[in-house]
Amino acid sequence: MEDRSSEEKDVCEVFCIEEDKVEKLKNTIPDMSSLAELFKVLADETRVKVVYLLSQDELCVCDIAALLNSTVSNVSHHLRVLRTAHLVKYRREGKQVYYTLDDDHVVHIIKEGFEHVNHVYR
Repeated sequence: MEDRSSEEKDVCEVFCIEEDKVEKLKNTIPDMSSLAELFKVLADETRVKVVYLLSQDELCVCDIAALLNSTVSNVSHHLRVLRTAHLVKYRREGKQVYYTLDDDHVVHIIKEGFEHVNHVYR
């Protein structure tokens, strides 16, 4: 059994408010609801994989389904969620629909996320 007295505590041992910092930051927190929703959309592993694939190339639903070993129906559902969140867009060419990322911001989000994960879990 570990000696808990030697463990580093991740909470303050006393309650103390730094009034100057609190006052300086009071009322500076912007509305984060849209950002939280974005992260909820990206919290699904299949959707993150779809976004990753689309960061590599424009793909049709059938290609994405084949790459993910999934069904067209399942991939279409995830693409609909991503489209609603303005993360992907599509274009129709004849009977096929091709998807791409909506803009470069999405690429940066994924790239930064990978860099963070690789840094933290090395």
